[in-house]
This record gives sequence, structure tokens and C-alpha cells, in this order.
Amino acid sequence: MKFKSKIGKIIELTEERRDHIIEYHPDIRIHLSKISKVLGDPGQIRKSKHDPEVLLFYKYFDNIEKYLVVVVKINERNFVLTFYLTDKIKTGDPVKLLRN
Repeated sequence: MKFKSKIGKIIELTEERRDHIIEYHPDIRIHLSKISKVLGDPGQIRKSKHDPEVLLFYKYFDNIEKYLVVVVKINERNFVLTFYLTDKIKTGDPVKLLRN
């Protein structure tokens, strides 16, 4: 699956990564359809402190009272590494969002 992102790149979710997400974050399975919303209209994007090619897209959802986070590797492929729920935004430098 491929998704448009707020940073102007197409992001791919491979079958292998989808299977990884479901295996390691089973609570997120019901939210997989929201990946497009998180990538396309995140509340914040943060740079990973551990890998300069990794961005974390955060979007808060009132109905689940948590952030959904899509972690993306930005390189020649631009793909989802993982997807999970969190109560708060982690540290990392903010990335400015593009204006519509």
C-alpha cells in the first residue's frame, strides 16, 4: 500500500512491515486504516534521535485518547517501519509541516 504524506513524499507500507506491526503491536490492528490520516495530516512530525533518516508522524485521536504514530524511513524507498499507540509525543526535533 502507498500513502501520500504531508512532507510531499509517497510512503509505502509493505506486507512484511504490516505483518511486523500486527505481530508486535496487536492493539493497533483496528487502527491500520488510519495510517493514511496520520501521514497525510499529522499533528506533529519529529526526527528520530537515533537515525537521521527516520521520521515519526504523530496524530492525536480524541476517540481513543492517544496518539497514533507512524515511523517512516526516508530514503530511496520511503517506507513505514512501524505503527503504534502512545500517550505522549517523544523527544526529537520537530519537522516543520508544509502548508496546504
